Amino acid sequence: MDYLVELHRELDAFGTVLDGDLSAPVEHCGDWRLMDLAVHMGAGNLWVVTAVREGHGDGYDEDAAPRDRAGLQAWYAETADALMQALAVDPSTGAWTFFPPHTVGFWRRRRSQETLMHRWDAEHALGSTTPMDPALAADGVAEVFDTMALRMISKGAATRPEQAIKITATDSGRCWTYGTGEPIAEVSGIAEDLLLMLWGRKPRDTGSLIWVGDRKAGLGVLAGPLVP
Repeated sequence: MDYLVELHRELDAFGTVLDGDLSAPVEHCGDWRLMDLAVHMGAGNLWVVTAVREGHGDGYDEDAAPRDRAGLQAWYAETADALMQALAVDPSTGAWTFFPPHTVGFWRRRRSQETLMHRWDAEHALGSTTPMDPALAADGVAEVFDTMALRMISKGAATRPEQAIKITATDSGRCWTYGTGEPIAEVSGIAEDLLLMLWGRKPRDTGSLIWVGDRKAGLGVLAGPLVP
C-alpha cells in the first residue's frame, strides 16, 4: 500500500470538511467541536514532523493555532504540506515513535489511519460521511491488532485476552485472529464497519456485523480496551 497516496487523499478530504460548520459537535471525541478536531489534526501533523526531523515526541501547543475559519484552513493546509514533506523520505529512516518500528514508515501508516478516522468523524459531525477505501480500512483493522492493542497491553491499560476471536473483512477477504487459542467466535463485515466498531464509532454488536459462535465471549475479547 502506498501510504503517502492514501495520506494525501485523506488530508485533502479533511481540509475540505473545514468549509462546514466549525461549531458542529464531534460525537465520538468528547466535547470537541469540529474546530477543536481541526486543531488536533493540524497539531498532530506538526507533532509527527518534529518526531521525524528532531527525533522526539514533544507536542505542539494547540493554543497557537488560529481559530478563525480562513486562518484555521490556511494553517491546517500548511501542516498537511509539512507532514507530507517530512514523510517523503525512505520509510526505513529512523524516527521517534510511540511504538515499534521506530521509523518514518510507522508514521506513514499511523497518520494515514489517524486522518482516515478523523475525516470520518468530521464528516459525521456534519451529517454526511463518504465511504472509506476498503483496503485502507482493512489495514486499519490490522493496525488495531498488530499495534494499538499491543500498545495498550504494554502500557498496562489492558490485559492479554485468554480467549481468541476471528475477525473477517468480507470486502477484502482479509482476516485476523486476536487472542489466545482457537477462536471462540467470529465477527465479519465490511472493513469500514469493522474499523468503526473497533475504534468505538459503532457499537460492538452493531447490526451491520455478523457474529458466529459465542458472541458474548467474543465481545469480552474485544472489550480490551484495544485502542486509546
